[in-house]
Amino acid sequence: MLGGQVVAELARRGHDVRVLSRRPPQTLVPGTTHHAVDLVSGDGLRDALAGADAVIEAANTPGVGRKTTPVLVEGTRRLLAAESREAVGHHVAISIVGIDAVSFSYYDAKRAQERFVEQGPVGWSIVRATQFHALLDWIFTTTARAGFVPGNRFALAPVDPRFVARVLADAAEAGPGGRLAPVAGPQAAPLRELARGWAHARGRRARAIALPLPRRNRRALLAGALVPGDDALTGGPSFGDWLRAPDLKAVAA
Repeated sequence: MLGGQVVAELARRGHDVRVLSRRPPQTLVPGTTHHAVDLVSGDGLRDALAGADAVIEAANTPGVGRKTTPVLVEGTRRLLAAESREAVGHHVAISIVGIDAVSFSYYDAKRAQERFVEQGPVGWSIVRATQFHALLDWIFTTTARAGFVPGNRFALAPVDPRFVARVLADAAEAGPGGRLAPVAGPQAAPLRELARGWAHARGRRARAIALPLPRRNRRALLAGALVPGDDALTGGPSFGDWLRAPDLKAVAA
C-alpha cells in the first residue's frame, strides 16, 4: 500500500531510486531500478545498498504473531547491519500511531522493530502513521461478505498513503531526525461511522456489529489511542473523498 507510492514520490523529485523487494514490481517507475533482496535470508542486500545515501523501509508481511517476526523484526535487524557495512547514513522507518497503548501481535512486532531502529548502528528517523484508506476498504469488504461491518465506537483518522509517502520523502531528504511528527488523515471519526460511509459509497447493505476486544485494548481505543494529537501532520483526501475518487491526485498538506 505504501512502498510503491514512496518510489513514485522519490522518482518525481528526481532522486536515484532503487526498488528493493523479493520480486520486481509489475510496473517499474521510469528512472528507477529493481534489486532483488530477501530480508529473511539477507540475500542481495550488500549489492543493493552499495553507495546508497538513505533507505526508506516500507517492508511488510501478512500474518500475525510469530509470522511477522522474520521480516519486521529480524529482517530489520539484518537490514540495519547491512546498511552499516555499506555506510548508509540514514534509515527511515514507517510505524503506526498508538502501538504503545494497544497490544496486538502485529503492533508488538512494530514496537520491537522500532527498538532495533533506535538502538541500531545507522542514523534514523521514525514516522508513525494512522491506518491507510485501502486497509479500511479491505477490512470492510472482507466483513461485508459475512453480512456485517465493524460497529465499534473507537475513532480512527485514516490517511492516504500518497500523503504519507510525501512525508517519508521529506524525512529522507532532511537527514536523521529521530522520532518525527505522526501522520494522519484530515478527519477522525468512529469506526462505525467510517463503515457506514463505506457501505453507502459501495452500495452495500451490512449490519453493524461491535467486534469483541480485550478489556485493556477497548479502554485504550475508546480513549483515542489510534488518533494522534495536535502535533500530527494531517493532509490528503478524507476517507469519504477517497471512496468517491480513489485515484484522487490532490494530496495537499
